Amino acid sequence: MSSIAIFGAGGRAGRAITAEARARGHLVTAVVRNPGTINDIAADGVSVVRGDVTDVRSTSTISPGHDAVVSAVSPASGPEALAALGRLDDRFFVNAVDALLHAMTEAEVRRLVLIGLFANLQDEHGRLILDDPTSFPSHLRPFALSHTAGLDRLREADTPVDWLMLTPPAMLDAAAPRLGRYQVGGDVVPRSGSTTLSYADLAVAVLDEIESPRHHRTRVSVFD
Repeated sequence: MSSIAIFGAGGRAGRAITAEARARGHLVTAVVRNPGTINDIAADGVSVVRGDVTDVRSTSTISPGHDAVVSAVSPASGPEALAALGRLDDRFFVNAVDALLHAMTEAEVRRLVLIGLFANLQDEHGRLILDDPTSFPSHLRPFALSHTAGLDRLREADTPVDWLMLTPPAMLDAAAPRLGRYQVGGDVVPRSGSTTLSYADLAVAVLDEIESPRHHRTRVSVFD
């Protein structure tokens, strides 16, 4: 049994990861921005706490005592919520990476698994999906660039933290059942044409990489 801190536990990915972790017998610290609005994830073995992944004081308070940390955060819950934000902080994901790596290094927590964004995968020609206006909406480009900056920060970091970014397809299915299987790829969009994955099976991939890490200090894609 491990103790896992999950930042963004109130979102769809975070909820699925929390559920999978508890099903496997792990203890979970579910970190959310506003615990008062989250009433349905607290359970036996799940402690809900307030936290801000971009604030090093917050990550430094929460990280100690855990065996692994998961980041499933986003500044908004979807395209409509992103539009409602107005101006997006283009350093959101960079600040999150900095805060997590600092806190985990100080606390000697070694495993970090982050949820990535399909838009910074490459197409068959080596072009980022976010750079193709026929594949990716231009109004979401600032969000994609912010996410990509966070990935770049990880790749540049000189850190003892054993990080991994798991990048799912564009279409994550909240209603699809847990199959307990998935495929792993690299930086290129899967050639199989697979564009879906359930949130439940994304969570399976996350917990597999915490329990028996296979990929280290890299980004991989996961798909059905």
